[in-house]
Amino acid sequence: MNLKANFLNNKVCLNLLAKDIKNAKDIYDITDGHVLVGVLSKNYSSVEEAVADMEKYAENIDNCISIGLGGGDPKQWRMVADICKKIKPKHVNQVFTGVGYSRANLENDETIINSLVSPCGKVGFVKISTGPLSKDKEDGIIPIETAIAMIKDMGGSSIKYFPMEGLKYKEEYIAVCNACAKEDFILEPTGGIDLDNFKEIVEIPLKLGVEKVIPHVYTSIIDSKTKETKLKDVEKIYEIMKELTAE
Repeated sequence: MNLKANFLNNKVCLNLLAKDIKNAKDIYDITDGHVLVGVLSKNYSSVEEAVADMEKYAENIDNCISIGLGGGDPKQWRMVADICKKIKPKHVNQVFTGVGYSRANLENDETIINSLVSPCGKVGFVKISTGPLSKDKEDGIIPIETAIAMIKDMGGSSIKYFPMEGLKYKEEYIAVCNACAKEDFILEPTGGIDLDNFKEIVEIPLKLGVEKVIPHVYTSIIDSKTKETKLKDVEKIYEIMKELTAE
């Protein structure tokens, strides 16, 4: 089974949601496989049910699935980690405190595990208290470089910077990009990304030397009635990706 994510020109790989397997397959085809399709653990009543359905997704899109928490819900961390015991996807979303447990359950080094850290109002620092208990305590705010080192210590692959609210925290985001470039670390900008700001949000880290970027684009391109990710919008985003990663 292929465990490595497919980055366009070795630089950018999309992370999108899909309503169902058909929607996921269409997204996969449009992006030539340069995508990780989020399947949310929160949508299932048990690990067994999630595994059975996620295996079907994996079969249809060359295992390009991203096991999701569901809105960054820290209560889902254990379910995500337990799903990892049964299937080995290309990508896993996890809160900061759940990374090590998830890597141990995966029993491989290839699957990308991100670690959710948040803007904190202070340039050069991030909030790492994103777990189910720590989120309710006084904010754990540390230097970005320290956060990256701790994520690496736990076996994590990337920073999921969430919630960004688009470019609201632009100066903080730039500092995160600089740190990821310096530490040779994957960056996953998430939250409030749409067709209007996608190019700038992805262009900033690429220009600053971040080698690999996984932008998460969710609600802004989902049809509110059908709940499907809109394929025309995926086409537009993919064209921007190709423009940004052109050699």
